[in-house]
Amino acid sequence: MDYTAFPALRVERPEDAILRIVLDGPHLNAVGPEAHAQLADIWTAIDRDDTVRAVVVQGAGRGFSAGGSFDLIESMVDDPGTRTRVLREARDLVYNVVNCSKPVVSAIHGPAVGAGLAVALLADISVAARTARIVDGHTRLGVAAGDHAVLNWPLLCGMAKAKYYLLTCDVLTGEEAERIGLVSLVVDDDQVHDKAMEVARTLAAGSPSAVQFTKLALNNWYRAMGPSFDASLALEFYGFGLDDVREGLAAHREKRAPRF
Repeated sequence: MDYTAFPALRVERPEDAILRIVLDGPHLNAVGPEAHAQLADIWTAIDRDDTVRAVVVQGAGRGFSAGGSFDLIESMVDDPGTRTRVLREARDLVYNVVNCSKPVVSAIHGPAVGAGLAVALLADISVAARTARIVDGHTRLGVAAGDHAVLNWPLLCGMAKAKYYLLTCDVLTGEEAERIGLVSLVVDDDQVHDKAMEVARTLAAGSPSAVQFTKLALNNWYRAMGPSFDASLALEFYGFGLDDVREGLAAHREKRAPRF
């Protein structure tokens, strides 16, 4: 399989049967327009790649991903055409990860926000560094929590915790995320990438049909929540046409609290 069609992502083959996707870009791996589209589409290519038995997703440098770039968000606010395109990509990103037959392992360190966080928490096994900083910042931006959160946070950590963190945008460390069940494992910061590779090796050495069929069956829990996810995504992107998001974006740019 040729992955040159995804130049905004760093795609590596560290070992036989293991594919690694590295978010590697400016501003703490912020996801710009090209990366957002490619992060949605790459999973269908991986699904068809018979040489891959496990996938690792990680960020380069100091963090996993700072989320959508300011330029992308600004374009969504100003241009309904861009908003419509990105909505489709956001939907495809979530469903394509869920429907990809290959098991996905995420290695989460530093900040993990936005589209990057969606992949990190939709991964079949998530490995977080103790000091990772996980935050769903939608309501602070002034839009409903869309992306992935309504689909899987209540299933992972329960409705009470999901509502608290999604409504307040409070930050979770990796250690707290593991305690409440939002991630699979927590390890010391310097072990996160090695542990993710170790888990990927275990998955790659297993029966492909058994691993993939188990993922397929378990992810029916997510598919059953599809209508709730679709509603959250529609409400999120409706919000990109309202005034609150302009104040939220200005607050992010100016590094201050929003005044809604």
